[in-house]
Amino acid sequence: MTSLPPVASLKAANDETIKSVLDALFEPSEDLHALAIPPIHEFSPFASYTTLIEHVGSLMFQLAHSSTSPDARAKLHGILGSHPRLGEKKVDSAQSRAEQAHLNASDNSSDKEEEAAKLKALNEEYEARFPGLRYVVFVNGRSRPVVRQNMRERIDRGDIRAEELEAIQAMVDIALDRAKKLQATS
Repeated sequence: MTSLPPVASLKAANDETIKSVLDALFEPSEDLHALAIPPIHEFSPFASYTTLIEHVGSLMFQLAHSSTSPDARAKLHGILGSHPRLGEKKVDSAQSRAEQAHLNASDNSSDKEEEAAKLKALNEEYEARFPGLRYVVFVNGRSRPVVRQNMRERIDRGDIRAEELEAIQAMVDIALDRAKKLQATS
């Protein structure tokens, strides 16, 4: 998706259109579709993409706070796990590819390989520490060392509940940024 339809049109839109919008703003996730599509039909029209994204974020935060429900936790982890791994070579989402491009950029191929190995090792450590999750951060132009330091701090913190909340907020921040960019192209 290279641009977003008017947010007011989503109330009457079919599920496939809404899925495309959600996939462009967040990442493709059947769990996110199941969570967000019914309220979009029910509560639309939203005043802006910002209010839509914040509403979807609030639904994810509700899942995170439903800690007694294994089903809610599985759905949340399905959503958070839909994000590509940081530094992955194969990233399906055009938005994620663009957002991660500078993390993978280097003039020196040995530097690029070393960086890829560091990120791969951190991703593996993160996923071992937090089964079912992927490290999600709003890169927003931050350098590789800064992102790696954030990843290290979050692994060392070892608090899965805090991690879920931080990942949700990162997904919301990413979606807000994507909406701004996709609306600028429409």
